[in-house]
Amino acid sequence: MVVIRLSRGGAKARPFYSIVVADKRVRRDGRFIERIGFYNPSAVEGQEGLRIEQDRLNYWRGVGAQPSPTVERLVRQAAAKAAPAAA
Repeated sequence: MVVIRLSRGGAKARPFYSIVVADKRVRRDGRFIERIGFYNPSAVEGQEGLRIEQDRLNYWRGVGAQPSPTVERLVRQAAAKAAPAAA
């Protein structure tokens, strides 16, 4: 099964996550199919903390990829942030 999940990077105590599409059997930080965004929980004011390529996310969901609960939460968070900007 193909999943959309976070892959950790960054230094100790300074996490940086890539949002990747990967096979469920591959380890968390291992091989992936495609990188579709990033999440930086320690982003300061003025830095971009979350970016998701919505077109690629929709494509992978359309072919059956399952997002992890955390990625699902981040997608909702990005949509809520983009909604006021579009209005």
